[in-house]
Amino acid sequence: MAKFKIILSDPETGRSQIIELESSRAVPLIGRRLGETIDGTAIGLGGHKLKITGGSDKDGFPMRPDIHGGVKTRVIITQGVGFHSTHKGERRRRTLRGNVITEEIVQINMKITEKPKKAEKSKKPKKVATKKIAKKAEAVEKKPEEAGKPGKPEKPEKQKKEPKTIKEDTEKPNKTPEET
Repeated sequence: MAKFKIILSDPETGRSQIIELESSRAVPLIGRRLGETIDGTAIGLGGHKLKITGGSDKDGFPMRPDIHGGVKTRVIITQGVGFHSTHKGERRRRTLRGNVITEEIVQINMKITEKPKKAEKSKKPKKVATKKIAKKAEAVEKKPEEAGKPGKPEKPEKQKKEPKTIKEDTEKPNKTPEET
């Protein structure tokens, strides 16, 4: 039976998470191709849309989108997935996997392309705001006799401290080493 380790990345937050699928939960992914967009319910994320971006097989060979089928093959390549040249024009023969998910695939890379839409908030005022208004109203009702009295005296503003300056030593003249 198939067992997949799915690396799911969220481009909005830049975070990724690992989800492991085994047996019957992994079956809906077999036969899918790189670049396909699937529904998130296949891996337990209802309402999400996920795009398959890559993967690798049990031996560590990466999947490449331009190799068709689920085969492992040796291909001469000059750039792209599975090869990073050190010299201009360099070509190498590399073993790579095709673009179809098979049972030999172990890791599948996916990214979230669409998140579920959140339900619109109701137009009720927040409870916190109503509690603050109620407390202010109670405070006014409790102290109507003090309404005519002047309020508390304001605290004087703190004076800004002047920056300390280095005092020059003018009392003692500088003596050269020859004078002492």
